Amino acid sequence: MDAAGTRRGTHGVQALQRTLSYRDLLIYGLAYVCPFGIFQSLGFVWQTSNGLIVLAYVLATVCMYFTAKSYALMTDSVPSAGSVYGFARHALGPFTGFVAGWMILLDYLLIPSYVYVFMAVALGTLIPEVDRAVWIVTLGGATLSINWFGVRVTSRVNLFSVVVQVAVISLLLVLALFALYHGKGNGSLTLRPLYAPELFHAQSIFAATAICVMSFLGFDAISTLSEEVKGDDRRLVGRAIIGVLFLAAALLALTSWIFGDLMSGFAIKDPAAAIYEVTEWGTGHWTSVLTAWVMATIVGLTNALPMQVGVARVMYAMGRDHQLPVVLAKIHPKHGTPYVGMLATTVISVTVALVMRNLMDELVSIVNFGALTGFLLLHVSVITKFWINERSGQWMTHLAGPVVGIIVVLAVLSGMSPLAMKVGLGWLAAGLIYGRVLSKRRHAELAI
Repeated sequence: MDAAGTRRGTHGVQALQRTLSYRDLLIYGLAYVCPFGIFQSLGFVWQTSNGLIVLAYVLATVCMYFTAKSYALMTDSVPSAGSVYGFARHALGPFTGFVAGWMILLDYLLIPSYVYVFMAVALGTLIPEVDRAVWIVTLGGATLSINWFGVRVTSRVNLFSVVVQVAVISLLLVLALFALYHGKGNGSLTLRPLYAPELFHAQSIFAATAICVMSFLGFDAISTLSEEVKGDDRRLVGRAIIGVLFLAAALLALTSWIFGDLMSGFAIKDPAAAIYEVTEWGTGHWTSVLTAWVMATIVGLTNALPMQVGVARVMYAMGRDHQLPVVLAKIHPKHGTPYVGMLATTVISVTVALVMRNLMDELVSIVNFGALTGFLLLHVSVITKFWINERSGQWMTHLAGPVVGIIVVLAVLSGMSPLAMKVGLGWLAAGLIYGRVLSKRRHAELAI
């Protein structure tokens, strides 16, 4: 420790404080996934899947399961604040690790942007006189202020957020069922949102699944907190990752099933505001207003908190390893937070949100491109570390599972929009060039 009592890591850089329990990790993951998250993309998934909304979420769950297993395996073996960046760096080398971190940054940097935009849409339905840009900047500043004081403070806010969201969702589902069995939508719960031959088109389902992946992102962000777990118990992170995935999958499946039947025959005007239109029509004006207020205040503010925490930890790890400017690894002497990384990511996320505040669907696809590319390298890391290097012989866990994960991720990537592919590939190309520059600089330093 230094004179101020701050721990220092093996790199000579200030280390993060170990204060988190299993419950903290679980709440962090649920807050990141956001129980209300399905309502953010409900209209887009409904339209893209031709109404097979449950099928899209089921396929997304399959995709995320294999990825969650790979995350759990790697967190048990390689605890790192950099998530997939740290795993790939350990298993595949510094250059590939950098590329993995670079791609996951596209995910982590833009998820807060998406939340800021959606919050602005929600508030716009309530106070249309205020421009979306004002709400975006306000939320960015609010999340930075709360996270500034450390993950323990953030955890308390996360718990409050999850409890309120689950309570409101439960109310909405009961009201939706009441409306359903009183003649709205399909008139009852059916299997139509899961599968109907006349509605099924493979390309549409993969495209919808690519959007659904957004609703699961969060379990992976738990791995960014590996260096902040009490007692250095590596198993807690893996258990929390799997636990959050199953809880989120159950909630998403139930919600998409009920609303999928309720929305049958309903014409959506604005996919970004679909949940407000559907609740206005199906369950009454007051539920639409309630949903908007919860989304705009509790969800909009608190959902962005764990997202900002996750991306700041990735930047901290990459800065610590000199993959990004080392100033990003600076830790606040009092609160133990990577405050420079939080400042940088807030500026980037708010800027992107302002630029794309009217392009929510494209923003979702771009976010998912970064996440899915990072997941690919995660699966390759598992195969390389355990099956090839350590010769574990556990072919089901260390070979077959990751291979299936790779196949599913590639299938989902095939459904990306043209703009998302262009932006994603452009980001990848920039990362490859920058990564090569870093490699040459490292070799030159070693030669001196």
